[in-house]
Amino acid sequence: MSRPSWHNRGYLPHCDEDGLVQHVVFRLADSLPAAAMLKMEPLDKGQRLAQCDALLDTSAGSALLRTPPIAALVVDALLHFDGDRYAMIAWCVMPNHVHVVLEPRGDHALSQIIKSWKAFTAARINKTLGRVGRLWAPDYFDRFMRSEEHLTTTIAYVENNPVAAGLCSSAADWPFSSAAARC
Repeated sequence: MSRPSWHNRGYLPHCDEDGLVQHVVFRLADSLPAAAMLKMEPLDKGQRLAQCDALLDTSAGSALLRTPPIAALVVDALLHFDGDRYAMIAWCVMPNHVHVVLEPRGDHALSQIIKSWKAFTAARINKTLGRVGRLWAPDYFDRFMRSEEHLTTTIAYVENNPVAAGLCSSAADWPFSSAAARC
């Protein structure tokens, strides 16, 4: 398949080409409070990204993914089409956001894969928790891997995110990640 390469859905620019390994982050709708986002507006892009990452790691918002059955539901959805629609390389479900490193396969566009994850998990989580309304924030952040070193560093970042956020002392101790799955 020939993917659309660079495109924009009104939020962030995305690159989706054949053979690209991508690091994707998507988050709960309430994970970045509006007041905090307003404070970040004057910052440059790099500073905003760093501050967003730091704020996400504080488990801001409802942090619904902190609940083990809810986090497990998300992990199951991420892995459901592994080996078919995409090759899952690494993942980590944090209390209010999700990291994945994957390579889309065949006719499966990155945007469609993420849309499928978000739609399925939102419906299941809302039903499970008896809630209504938006679960996930619109859009997602993606960055394609530019080299083997970039990929290695990104996998380490994803799998060690719970340690960096103070949620556990070892990456293998966080049950909702590829680091734990390897052990």
